[in-house]
Amino acid sequence: MTPDAARARSVMTRGMVLTLLGLLAQAALTVMTFAFTPMEARQGLAQKIFYVHVPAATMALFVAVPATAIAGLLYLWLHDVRLDRFAAASAEVSTVFCLIVLLTGPLWGKPVWGTWWTWDGRLTLTLFLFFLLLGYHTLRSALRDPSDRARFSAVLGVMGLVLVPFIHMSVYIWRGLHPKPVVIKPSAPSLPPEMLRTLMVGFLAGLLLYLGFVVLRYGIQLSRDAKEAAHAG
Repeated sequence: MTPDAARARSVMTRGMVLTLLGLLAQAALTVMTFAFTPMEARQGLAQKIFYVHVPAATMALFVAVPATAIAGLLYLWLHDVRLDRFAAASAEVSTVFCLIVLLTGPLWGKPVWGTWWTWDGRLTLTLFLFFLLLGYHTLRSALRDPSDRARFSAVLGVMGLVLVPFIHMSVYIWRGLHPKPVVIKPSAPSLPPEMLRTLMVGFLAGLLLYLGFVVLRYGIQLSRDAKEAAHAG
């Protein structure tokens, strides 16, 4: 085994450990959500989706997409392939979290709003972000030159970051059905302690899963690059 292949295996192992921890935290979140967190008075059982939907949205908007953009910007400055590799991995996880948001939102909204979808500002911009991320992956698949692929995808990553403040502030800018933030806001969280504690576990689970998936995906790409280098040599 070459040193690069051994390093890739080590990275993937760390990624699997983090992912396992994230899955365990997600299991604990599920137990807390249904067994130890009180039912919301007006929304009933549907509100339980909150503990998956909000952490997924938080990870997408405030962790995964910014990390993708920052890594892309640093690549444009330093031209370090490791930064591009990380940006690509983070963008893939961003897409997964964004998809979870778009799937859990209607499941929560239908019993509460009476409709699966509305062209609310936040929903529409989140959908646009999802399509932009799909475009990011399509661009990377279409370009064969590694340098061009890294440079152009970095620009798309930054465009995704530009959308984030508009998505967050959309509930204040436009009237819509989507509620205003109850945690990420200037004032104190508007949640009872039992609900806030469960939500914090959701944030921890989401962060561990993000780190685990990104490190695992980084290791997989590192392994592929090592094999390509070995064949080329």
